[in-house]
Order: sequence, then structure tokens, then C-alpha cells
Amino acid sequence: MKIGSVLPLNDNDGPGASRWSTIRDVAITAEQAGLDSVWAYDHLLYRAPGEEDGPHDSLAILAAVAAVTSRIELGTIVLGTGFRSPGVTAKMAVAIDEVSDGRLTLGLGAGWHEPEYEAFGYPFDHRVGRFEEFLAVMLPLVRGERVTFHGQWHHAQDAVVLPPPPRPTRLPGRMPVLIASKGERMMRLTARHADSWNAAWFGVPTERFHTRRAQLVAACEAEGRDPATLEVTAGLVIDSEAPAEGRPITADALPPDLDAVARALDAWRDLGVGHVQFDLRPNSTRLVELLAAAAAKHRGG
Repeated sequence: MKIGSVLPLNDNDGPGASRWSTIRDVAITAEQAGLDSVWAYDHLLYRAPGEEDGPHDSLAILAAVAAVTSRIELGTIVLGTGFRSPGVTAKMAVAIDEVSDGRLTLGLGAGWHEPEYEAFGYPFDHRVGRFEEFLAVMLPLVRGERVTFHGQWHHAQDAVVLPPPPRPTRLPGRMPVLIASKGERMMRLTARHADSWNAAWFGVPTERFHTRRAQLVAACEAEGRDPATLEVTAGLVIDSEAPAEGRPITADALPPDLDAVARALDAWRDLGVGHVQFDLRPNSTRLVELLAAAAAKHRGG
């Protein structure tokens, strides 16, 4: 099972977390400590009563991280396709894949936070329909194909990404696509198009996870796909305010305790999960190092 962490992108992730120097140090620490991946979440802003914040652009940050690392995998968890163009997204993803020498996993979702759509003038209606058309344009482009498509919301006429994607022209395989989904239509699109599926956020495995995974299996069967060919991933949380050692661990977050995290990793692996992505609260090199130590214990190191 691969183990990764989410990058800090705004100051809610910890003091000074929005500074590039902090993001860079966390990414380099994750690579040097032996983690498998780092991930960037994607919002224009987050707005709730009495609260307003927003992260850096995920693709811009991953391009920078690609240039200062050499081994660790990179991913988006996940891009909000409702406020992104499929063609421009394909161009940016291919560029990051080139800079990183084929380390990018492109995570996608339909979006959920209506205030950011309102603030920047993007429509919030028909999100799943728009997502389906987004995939129809973007997926062939990142795989080196030419695309002509005319839908209700997205259009392309003999579109192509140049220079061509390094995969499959130079590197083996193709750019992996991860989709975060729940609900029947999104699950069907995941089963039809994705290399991996993401459910989030958890501490230990819960009934909510088992229910969603059963829905994914049903979607695969409806699409005529073997569920074993679709990697399952899970977003997890380590929270410094979670219950301390010796107290019950919640379903939604793990404490910053090496043994508790290692046991949780064992549990997720035993469910057949192929990759976990940790949201660290607060996000710091210290918690990255704790996660790496827990990963080593989980792996018997």
C-alpha cells in the first residue's frame, strides 16, 4: 500500500503554511522520509459564516514541487472540474508530467462548495453532466489523442496537446486518473473511466467507507468492469486535537501517535486499499516525519 500526505496550501494548514518555503520543505521532507506521494487539494476559496480562506492553485504548486523533487509521486485530491477548462487542464497536467518525469496522478471531482462558484462566476448546476463532458475532452488529450467533441457545456474541434504527453510517447503507460465520487452517476463514471477511486476523509475504516465501496463495486458490475482493476484509495486525517494515546480513536481522525497511525495503516491495507493520502493537521515537517515513522513500522521497518 502506498502512503502519501497532502501538502499545506493555506495558513489553516498551520502557521506560515501558505509560504512557498514551507510547502517546499514539507514536500522535500516527505520525499526524504520515504513517503510515496504528496497531494494538493483544489479550491478557489472556502467561505462559511465567519470564516474565509483559500489555498494556492494546486496545479501551479505541483509544478513547483515537481521541480524540487525527483522521486515522490504527485497528485491532485482533487481538481474541481466545474471551474476548470478541460483543454487547459490537459495542457497543464501534461506539462507537470513532463517536469516530473511521469510522476503525476490527475485526481478529478465534480466540485461541491457552492460559494466559490458564486464568488468567481462559475455555474453550479448540472455538475455531473458537466463533469462527464469534461472527461470526454480531457481524457483523450492527456493520452495523446486528437479530440473533436460538441456537448452541451464543453466543445473541442480537432484539439491536441503539443508538445505531446510524455506518456505514452516516451514513458511507459499513461497518466493515471483518480476520481473522487459518491452517488450512482459519479460512481458509474468512475467505473467507466478511472484508474483509481478516492473516498475521504477517515481515521479508521467505518461503515460509511464500506457502504461507498459496495456502491463502487455495484457501479463496476453495471459497467461490465472487474472491480479488482480499479484501485481503491482513501483520504485519512491525523489531527493534533484528536484523542490522545489510550483513548478511543474517532472515525474521522487519528491522533498524532505512531502506534495508532501504524495500526490504522494495517487496517486499511487489510481492506485491500492501494493508496492512502493523509491530511495532516497542522501540516508540518514534524507530522510528516511521524507519518513516515508510522509507515515504516506498518511495513515492518
